[in-house]
Amino acid sequence: MYRSCISGIGHHVPDRVVTNKELGAMLEVEDEFIVKLTGIQTRRWAENGETVSNLSLQASRKALDQAGITPEEIGMIIFSSMGSDYQFPGGGCDLQHKLGIAGPPALDIRNACNGFVYGLSVADQYIKTGMYEHILLVGAEIQSTSLDLSPKGKNMSILFGDGAGAAVISRSDSNERGILNTQIYSDGQYVDRLIQEAPSPNDHPRLSKELFDTERIYPFMDGRTVFKHAVTRFPEVILEALEKEGLGLEDLDLIVPHQANLRISEMVARKLGVEKDMVFSNIERYGNTTSASIPIALSEAVEQGLVSDGKLICLAAFGAGFAWGSALIRW
Repeated sequence: MYRSCISGIGHHVPDRVVTNKELGAMLEVEDEFIVKLTGIQTRRWAENGETVSNLSLQASRKALDQAGITPEEIGMIIFSSMGSDYQFPGGGCDLQHKLGIAGPPALDIRNACNGFVYGLSVADQYIKTGMYEHILLVGAEIQSTSLDLSPKGKNMSILFGDGAGAAVISRSDSNERGILNTQIYSDGQYVDRLIQEAPSPNDHPRLSKELFDTERIYPFMDGRTVFKHAVTRFPEVILEALEKEGLGLEDLDLIVPHQANLRISEMVARKLGVEKDMVFSNIERYGNTTSASIPIALSEAVEQGLVSDGKLICLAAFGAGFAWGSALIRW
């Protein structure tokens, strides 16, 4: 049985910076309201031809460069996105084409905020069993075009940004370094608490003027329920990852969570009894980028020197489904 490791990480975000002042003018909310509720100050929105595939391509190139491999050495692509460039096929094949390669399987997953952790768990199994030596794992999102930018949509529209993060998952030549464990869960009884209902195959016809006059086409979140479950599941799944290795919080160097809401991250730190700076945050600059948030955050943590050889890192996510998970990594 092999061990897998993250050999390269990279991210890319759109050029356009959207401030709370600009967004607040559309939604009729003040900057102070957005910061108090979410911790977000700015986010990036795609424009001028920026696409999910192009964002993911730039992030992937950075990850490949850091890993020191070429696209031709990729054995598999795992692509996580709530909406790639087309309704079908998924973004994995599109990215593969843009990388100039053909042959390796491209697996698309749609696990929203948990996409990167779910994908990492899948990649880890393929590497461990020896099937592949290098897997490209991508989380890429453009959420800004799905939002209701009227005052009615303010509670959701203040949250989301666009971007992409990518990681190369490789066979490790060290028994000391790599992904120690992953755990993934879901509880579908809460599926309608964080959802975008339409358009869907259940709409006949799938697209109609009547449908687009409803609020079903916009994301919906029961904020209180999401917060309650998130601040429970995050600590649970982090502690589970440590306990599996006979480790404790005192052994952990950094937690890199899904960037859902700064208030959630702060509550998780409080429940775990760790300092705020133990829980990495960049939501203030990017907002919630869904499946891209963990790889973007991890990439920045590496750039800032917070993640380096020998450090013990825990990735953790919670979101739509409800689904949640974690990955414990010795860098």
